[in-house]
Amino acid sequence: MKIKSIVLLVLLVLASCSPFQKAMKSEDNALKYQVADTLFQKGKYDKAIRLFEQLVPSYKGKPQAERMFFQYAESLFKTKQYALAAYEYERFHANYPRSEKAEESLYKSGLCYSKLSPVYSLDQVDTYKAIDKMQIFIDKYPDSPFIADANKIAQSLQGKIEKKFYLNAKQYHLISDYKSAVVALENFIQDFPGTTYKEDAYFYKLDSSFQVAINSFESKMKPRLQETLEIYEKMIKLYPESKYLDKMNKIKSEVQEKLQNLAK
Repeated sequence: MKIKSIVLLVLLVLASCSPFQKAMKSEDNALKYQVADTLFQKGKYDKAIRLFEQLVPSYKGKPQAERMFFQYAESLFKTKQYALAAYEYERFHANYPRSEKAEESLYKSGLCYSKLSPVYSLDQVDTYKAIDKMQIFIDKYPDSPFIADANKIAQSLQGKIEKKFYLNAKQYHLISDYKSAVVALENFIQDFPGTTYKEDAYFYKLDSSFQVAINSFESKMKPRLQETLEIYEKMIKLYPESKYLDKMNKIKSEVQEKLQNLAK
């Protein structure tokens, strides 16, 4: 037991005398940065961050600040502190626009926000921020080696936004609020003309219009049935081999049948 206690005591003494501990207690900023840099290179980002945080206030405007501030942002990114990392990358890009790391810092600020982007059903504030940052990056550095990833991320985020708006619009159809569904789905189609959900939106708009028509007073049924036919004609031109074709044609047949009965 005595030997174990002595060994433990020695280990504690050694730990207390580690370069990191010395740097944390030291007022020598050069030593702090030397140790922080070594820790960063070794991938010990949590410890590096603690030293960088001590150095930030006193390093502003100094020659070595550029490298240190980028390492600080990188350390935050590596430890998945994306909100803080985004802020530091943005600040780095603003303070060092001519740095060889300026391009990467702008890309990574957008990447951080993309990491913060939640599932489509939640508030998409960070998703919009990520899209904006990526678009700024794409416009500013069109030949960047990060451009392919930036485009891919931007498209994925845009898809998330589209999904949220589409499902919100479709929800009116699911709860049988067909008048609202027609309006919401049309707004969605207008707002996202290139969306992958366009065919689906058109079909649910068609079906909603049909439901509105057949549940109308007889005086309003004819013009509403005709509106449904107009939606059908637009959709069939856009998607002549639509996955909804059988359902679309069934709606068309029922509309025509009801119009014939009304004419009698």
